[in-house]
Amino acid sequence: MCGRFSSFTFRDIKVRWHLQGGFSFEPRYNIAPSQSVPVIVHHGDGKEAKLMKWGLVPSWASDPSVGPRMINARAETLLQKPSFRELLRRRRCLVPADGFYEWQRDGKRKVPIWIHFKNKEPFVFAGLWDTWRGANSADVLNSFTIITTEPNALLRPIHDRMPVIYDLEMGWGWLERRFDSATALRAALRPCSADLLEAWEVPPLVNCPENDSPACIQPLAGQTSGAQLRLL
Repeated sequence: MCGRFSSFTFRDIKVRWHLQGGFSFEPRYNIAPSQSVPVIVHHGDGKEAKLMKWGLVPSWASDPSVGPRMINARAETLLQKPSFRELLRRRRCLVPADGFYEWQRDGKRKVPIWIHFKNKEPFVFAGLWDTWRGANSADVLNSFTIITTEPNALLRPIHDRMPVIYDLEMGWGWLERRFDSATALRAALRPCSADLLEAWEVPPLVNCPENDSPACIQPLAGQTSGAQLRLL
């Protein structure tokens, strides 16, 4: 699964992807489920960033409490589940990030690992989104889920899932193409190349979502930036 990630300022997101939208979003280093982040969606003839809560609340849900259970969606079963199948047709999205966390088991410990592009470039996760409306007309919630797939060679020793990651060009394809067959969808949701990524241990302070500072992504003492992950 993907349960935490880091991101950059809305200004950087807006400039990099030529987006509409006007709100404030400072760099984040420890984004957790139920928090709101910029998400890229189609808007008319262009693309727009909207603030959305992480944890999908489908339009048909009786209340928003299902969100924490739907932070991720498995690529292999998207076409099998009616709630996801409809969103695949009309509500695909991109979630800007510059890294994500997984926890690697080491005996009884779980070691936090930060995974990111070797060149430190931002990227996007493939996602789905929806709008939920309550009985009160003021109760409107936009929310999203991040799609996960099988792990690549780097992630395999760490976790049995990883988010679907795109660069800019591939991300536009996720928003704009039609996926009318399982074959086309499967090709679009493959794990990214392990050669693009690197990973290192980070301090345990990332275990608490209230800790949200650059220290969360710094290599643990004894490692250096760019070091290969020590396999446990």
